[in-house]
Amino acid sequence: MPSRARVVVVGAGFAGLTLVRALRGKPVEMTLVDRRNYHTFTPLLYQVASALLDPSEVAHPIRGIVRPIRNLEVRMAEATGVDLAGRRLLTDVEPIDYEFLVLCTGSTTNYFGIRGLAETAFGLKDLEQALALRNQVLRRFEEAAWTADPERRRMLLTFAVVGGGPTGVEFSGALSELIRGVLAKDFPSVYIRDTRILLVEAAGHLLGPFTPLLRESARRTLTRRGVEVLLEKQVRAAGEDYVELVDGERLAVGTVIWTAGVRAGDLAAALPGDRGRGGTLKVESTLQLPGHPEVFAIGDLAAVVQGGQQLPQLIPPAMQEARHVARSIHRALAGEPAEPFRYADPGMMATIGRNAGVAEIGPLRFSGFPGWILWLGFHLIQIVTFRTKLVVLVNWAWNYLFYDRPVRLLVRAAAHESQARAAPDAQLD
Repeated sequence: MPSRARVVVVGAGFAGLTLVRALRGKPVEMTLVDRRNYHTFTPLLYQVASALLDPSEVAHPIRGIVRPIRNLEVRMAEATGVDLAGRRLLTDVEPIDYEFLVLCTGSTTNYFGIRGLAETAFGLKDLEQALALRNQVLRRFEEAAWTADPERRRMLLTFAVVGGGPTGVEFSGALSELIRGVLAKDFPSVYIRDTRILLVEAAGHLLGPFTPLLRESARRTLTRRGVEVLLEKQVRAAGEDYVELVDGERLAVGTVIWTAGVRAGDLAAALPGDRGRGGTLKVESTLQLPGHPEVFAIGDLAAVVQGGQQLPQLIPPAMQEARHVARSIHRALAGEPAEPFRYADPGMMATIGRNAGVAEIGPLRFSGFPGWILWLGFHLIQIVTFRTKLVVLVNWAWNYLFYDRPVRLLVRAAAHESQARAAPDAQLD
């Protein structure tokens, strides 16, 4: 094996960036491949969708982030498959040879084949979706301001958030604050009591991974803030102006936000092997692809089983797996075998809005203001750049003091005026 092995990393999410940082200065030459030229801080996407943060505050150019890593080059391309026999990553530009390949392309929205969802629902998995959702919320209020029919106005101003996990809970709380704290003043002609936020969850509780005490705390807080929590309600179909439940109930809604499931990214389908939950790739305990020890799969793409349970598709497991793979590659270069991966659970937390959050860290449980402060502090530390930490902190403080959301712009992005007219739903920024 050459003194400087070629390592190809696919995906510049939390796992990919953690891995290349861990291999900085090691005797390898790395290539980081991603279909976008930016990294997204996904935990704050809901704040883009609720007009609190600008896209530049949650997305950062990959090349700027990894600039200090001298043994790394970045290539923007879509990974389309892997030639395992020839040890080549296949892309929409050209193949890339590798000696070690690390797949961490993340996950995408899973609609579970529910009729009409993919065509009409809004997701919160990437920046484009967050911007589209922000557009939709603002557009619905603009339409409601022109609408004389009270039934249509109520439909336009009814938002159904499907999925009671952290993303659904956080966006529901943020949307309530946006509507009651900001849009109620922006649209004085719109009767704010026509607005409804429905949080639809198939289980009998919110925030499934949390303890019952924290689940109930989150439900009570959302209810006090005007969110209608509908438990044990499963969606059967959706359209432009309705959601149909399995029990036959049909809800008139102007916007459906789907946060109820994810599946492994499309690259997983191009690889052989058994599958785990959500189409994930089953890997060895060392995170290597069975039969191909030079290939690792980590993060949301991989089905990593520990204690008989598949690890959740969350950021902490992805980052820990990335550090483990970096150590495994270093061991392989020294002629040593890879070791099994062991996940250390750092805890969970979710925010429900101003002065309200829940956090579960080992045996400790926090709710209300302490949980909110823990959530703010943890996520502020995790933001990639120091400049962005300051900007986000200022925006949070401004919103807290003045009940204002500064990014309420409906701007169409198009190269020519004719394109802007033809594509009224184009993304912002």
